[in-house]
Amino acid sequence: MKTISFAIPCYNSAAYMEKCVYSLLPLGDDIEIILVNDGSTKDNTAEICDRLVEEHPDIIKAIHKENGGHGSAVNYGLDAAEGLYFKVVDSDDWLDVDSMNRVMVFLRKQLARRQAVDLVITNYVYEKVYEGAHTSMRYTNVFPTEKEFGWQDVGHFHSSQYLLMHSAIYRTQLLKDMNLRLPEHCFYVDNIFVYVPLPHVKTMYYFNEDVYRYFIGREDQSVNEKVMLSRIDQQLRITRVMIDSVDLSTIDQPKLRQYMHNYLSMMMCICSIFLRMEPTPENEEKRADIWQYLRNKDEKLYKEVRHSILNMGTNIPSEVGRRLGLAGYHLAQKIFKFN
Repeated sequence: MKTISFAIPCYNSAAYMEKCVYSLLPLGDDIEIILVNDGSTKDNTAEICDRLVEEHPDIIKAIHKENGGHGSAVNYGLDAAEGLYFKVVDSDDWLDVDSMNRVMVFLRKQLARRQAVDLVITNYVYEKVYEGAHTSMRYTNVFPTEKEFGWQDVGHFHSSQYLLMHSAIYRTQLLKDMNLRLPEHCFYVDNIFVYVPLPHVKTMYYFNEDVYRYFIGREDQSVNEKVMLSRIDQQLRITRVMIDSVDLSTIDQPKLRQYMHNYLSMMMCICSIFLRMEPTPENEEKRADIWQYLRNKDEKLYKEVRHSILNMGTNIPSEVGRRLGLAGYHLAQKIFKFN
């Protein structure tokens, strides 16, 4: 068995995908790199995938499929994964070899265990390449360092701290057993990837290592503000999937429930903020609809989320309330440098 499977969704990624792959190859022969060519047509992504397979046939495999979006590519990668662990690395990002090698020592030891740790967590770094800025997102205040722990051992998350796809390494079989499927033809599916599986996670391990390097700055990037505005319907779709996928009232771990409650509050806040950026009757209707959707699903949860610190300020009626909500968002954007 391979120690870890890295799934790399590739869509017209010829300009940068090799940097991503070459950051993984030094990790050893016991890794598996799954290149998922998601219907690329504008460049030679497909040819690069096939060449890399020829050069490293024991490590790299390529899947060529019709375009289905990031979630579809992750689904294909998970289906093909044979490693004990599974990690998604976007084709414009890369891993720090030295940091990941220290994690690999631990992952290899898990191969001999009867029950391997469910979730391994590392830091990630916002790489604002065009600005020459680096922001490391760590969890030293939240998780015990380099020891196995459960949800009862988790500390307090700051308002800017969430588990992202970049920080998560799941035990592959956990994801397969729960039949995790991400929506196709939709952005922001990474929110589902780090939310829906959490009630299935019983054991975790945290490395204070800056492993994942998250490239920020391309104009077409999904976290670009203008792009997010144009894709608000997809953000709403993902939020509805999250509301439907987990019944928070059934979670018996208080700290896990609180974390997931906060994460859902953050998603609702993003929906509200972006719908208020362009004050149209249509957007106001959409904002009312997503809140009503949550209310219909769980009245108690709706009241908790609606009156959370994140959402009290973002949903104040009137133009003054709208401007206050947007001002708060842009202040947080500067402080936490999240995009």
